[in-house]
Amino acid sequence: MSVKGKPVGLTRPEYEYSIPIDEAQELMELCIGSLVEKTRYRHHVGKHVWEVDVFHGENEGLVVAEIELSAEAESYDKPDWIGAEVSSDLRYANSNLSINPYRQWQIADR
Repeated sequence: MSVKGKPVGLTRPEYEYSIPIDEAQELMELCIGSLVEKTRYRHHVGKHVWEVDVFHGENEGLVVAEIELSAEAESYDKPDWIGAEVSSDLRYANSNLSINPYRQWQIADR
C-alpha cells in the first residue's frame, strides 16, 4: 500500500507498506473511479534509479518516469528519453487518472 501526502514544490511525503492480500482486495472495493493499471520498470542511470510506469486500460498510451532524490536540489543525469516535466501537473496523479483517465483527455491537452 502506498500513501502519498500533499506536494510541497516537487517534494511530498510518501509511505509504502506491505499488507495482506485479503486486506488489499477489501481496500480495492472501496476505491472510487476506475482502476489505474500500470507496469513499473526500473532503469539505473548513473547513481539513480528511474521508475517508468507504462499505463494500461483506460490510461493506455501514457508513460510516466519518476526519480527519487534525497533533496530537490540533488543533481542527476537526465536520460534523453525523458520528456516534459509534469511533477506539478495534477492530471498525472494516480488519484486523478482514476476519475479522469488519459484516454478521455483532449488531444490538445496532452
